[in-house]
Amino acid sequence: MLNNILIAIFVVVLAGAGAFKLLTLPHPLEDSRIAAEDSGDAARGERIFWAGGCASCHAPSKAEGDAKLKLGGGDPLTTDFGTFHAPNISPDAQDGIGGWDLADFANAMQRGLDPEGRHLYPAFPYTSYVRMTPQDVADLWAFMKTLPAVEGEAPANDLAFPFNIRPAVGLWKLVFLGDGSPAVELPEDASEPAHRGQYLVEGPGHCGECHTPRSFGGAGGLNTGEWLAGAPNPEGEGNVPNITPSEDGIGDWSASDIAYYLETGFTPDFDSVGGAMVDVQENIARLPAEDRAAIAAYLKAVPAESPAP
Repeated sequence: MLNNILIAIFVVVLAGAGAFKLLTLPHPLEDSRIAAEDSGDAARGERIFWAGGCASCHAPSKAEGDAKLKLGGGDPLTTDFGTFHAPNISPDAQDGIGGWDLADFANAMQRGLDPEGRHLYPAFPYTSYVRMTPQDVADLWAFMKTLPAVEGEAPANDLAFPFNIRPAVGLWKLVFLGDGSPAVELPEDASEPAHRGQYLVEGPGHCGECHTPRSFGGAGGLNTGEWLAGAPNPEGEGNVPNITPSEDGIGDWSASDIAYYLETGFTPDFDSVGGAMVDVQENIARLPAEDRAAIAAYLKAVPAESPAP
């Protein structure tokens, strides 16, 4: 009798382990969703680089000027789940991503997978980058290859159990990665700039990753029913503001107010940008004026939301 019970337990454990392995398998991009290897344009890729804010996480702390292009890893991101360290993504062949090809890069950006098929933690916002076009990913890759190679590996993440079980990220992706669909529907009469702004904000700009609350106590996906309505600061101090056109958000800002803020860092009431948004604003200020106008048009067009209590 005891032997039968032990055998049954062993079978259940074995079946569970097999199911876990199956559900957490990597799912790389189909070849049709990856641009041709040498099709990227570095000049266009620089525009995506600043829209995506790559330097904010991967450049040295408080970097200025050309130092923002040395992507050896930046400040740690301390959260309730542990401390994340942005890796070296410079073209260094040993410590960075210099040995990658475009398919490796695209799978990291849009599937959260490294070249060995290991799951990347969603502190890297691939749930937004999944909305990017293959050509923009290829253009960004072309630009990344022009940057200085930086030696040295970033420290390993320091995460609490069970978040340190990396294969489990595969389960998280099954629920929360998404298929690249827009986060919200714009009104039927939304302008062409608003649609362009939607792509910039929801895709490379990944603004929703900080400005939208998450499910499951912050461990789940973005709650698109409260899109851009504000959220707890992932680093634990205060809240990230509501940037929808509601009374609780930036409803009294005009589109030109928003574009001016993104260019200069000054609000309509003469306050100035602060906190983590400083880096974001400085990055967006490098974009062409039409991109900032498009972002502003989108933020005026999204549904007005008030954050949940």
